[in-house]
Amino acid sequence: MYDLIIIGGGPAGTTAAVYAARKRLNTLLLSKDLGGQVNLTLGIENYMGFQYVEGPELMTKFEQQMKQFPIDIKTGITATALSTKAGVFDVTAEDGQTYQANAVILATGKKPRSLDVPGENRLIGRGVSYCAICDGPLFSGQTVAVVGGGNSALEAVRDMVKIAAHVHLVSTTPLTADAIMIERAEEAKNLSIFIEYQVQEILGTDSVEGIVIKSLKTGAAETLKVAAVFVEIGLVPNSAIAKGLTRLNPAGEIETNCKCETDVPGLFAAGDVTDVPEKQIVVAAGEGAKAALQAHRYLQRL
Repeated sequence: MYDLIIIGGGPAGTTAAVYAARKRLNTLLLSKDLGGQVNLTLGIENYMGFQYVEGPELMTKFEQQMKQFPIDIKTGITATALSTKAGVFDVTAEDGQTYQANAVILATGKKPRSLDVPGENRLIGRGVSYCAICDGPLFSGQTVAVVGGGNSALEAVRDMVKIAAHVHLVSTTPLTADAIMIERAEEAKNLSIFIEYQVQEILGTDSVEGIVIKSLKTGAAETLKVAAVFVEIGLVPNSAIAKGLTRLNPAGEIETNCKCETDVPGLFAAGDVTDVPEKQIVVAAGEGAKAALQAHRYLQRL
């Protein structure tokens, strides 16, 4: 039995754990890993205090600070069910263990969105990747494709043009990334950009051999020979555990007020899994702090 259980180990969850510990709450942090999406980010240039820091390095610092406090941390375990009765929350993990608390913070973040095209699932790990930072070096000197038009896609392009022979960027819409990201990408000599094109199929038997793309303007299709496809088309909230317990918006994000409260007393949410605008590391960390402080106030009132 804990005062507070935090589900999720990214910037929101780890920051919430530090604030909860400083309030002397008996706290459990339950997460598949520590770092979340930030571990997949190579270069971060907009987190205050660091002109430049790599994602894993930043999250190592979060982890080190968190571990200075007496927090019960269980990683490698995913929470699969959440329920509440008479003001007590039951959190069931995939190993069958159930943990209880008087308050819960959901900080489960988001996961990559898939293309949902033929060949994608079959070739995951064999050229289909959702993390250019993780898998990009495996395709050094080869031709690859990046799918997407936002900041994550342009970051992948920035990384891959340095090591790949050629990069094809495929986006269904005009590029939506920050202007500086687009400008940097367009300077690359080994980049081709396909605007308003959609991936129809990923080709290959044992590994990726190419992709079929179709123009949304003309309907014409063409095949690009590539050794890898890096899918960077956005993220889906990891909110399944909250479904049926609290309100979700049409995008599947947990609805919260400005105090990180849900419509369930004692249940708070923070970070990218919520409907808070702007999915940024600094925003997630701030929301995690708010959620922990509000959880402390809630527990004081019990």
